[in-house]
Amino acid sequence: MPYTAKDYSALIGMKGFSETMIKNHFTLYQGYVTNTNKLTDTLAQLLRDGKTATPEYAELKRRFGWEFNGMRLHELYFENLKGSGGLDTGSRLAKLIEQRYGGKDAWEKDFKATGTMRGIGWVVLYHDAVGDNLFNAWINEHDVAHLAGCTPLLIMDVFEHAYFTDYQLKRADYIESFFANINWQAVASRLK
Repeated sequence: MPYTAKDYSALIGMKGFSETMIKNHFTLYQGYVTNTNKLTDTLAQLLRDGKTATPEYAELKRRFGWEFNGMRLHELYFENLKGSGGLDTGSRLAKLIEQRYGGKDAWEKDFKATGTMRGIGWVVLYHDAVGDNLFNAWINEHDVAHLAGCTPLLIMDVFEHAYFTDYQLKRADYIESFFANINWQAVASRLK
């Protein structure tokens, strides 16, 4: 069954995100959905044709993680935006942040510092259910450096397309706008 791009038009009008920037971001996301579907179909056909030992099959298998994760990370990113209100201080997430980082301010400092590092990619607050621990992680490419077995809770896109239209090289200003728009309820609901 093919994937369908979700409608995130409700995000238009978020403070700190111009309509042009957010619509460009939607277009990019829709491309990941389209390419995920194309790769799924092409790989299935190569399997049916018995061409799994070909270089084409191998390269498309490698590419699949890039396209699929590009689709899924954008969905998680969009879904953790346009929030109202802050993190519920009595929530399990707030308690884990307190345990791991000594408080929300320290966690936020670490998350923002990760986001302002040189490079392109994603910043993800992960929950490790095995150790019941939280980690702010840098994902350089969609398909590289994910923490195995961990659940992404908060996702921030720091590829240039996410901020350059409005902020040019001022990534820290974009990060402030991102933080002003976090949907903490959506983030906390991802904690299993």
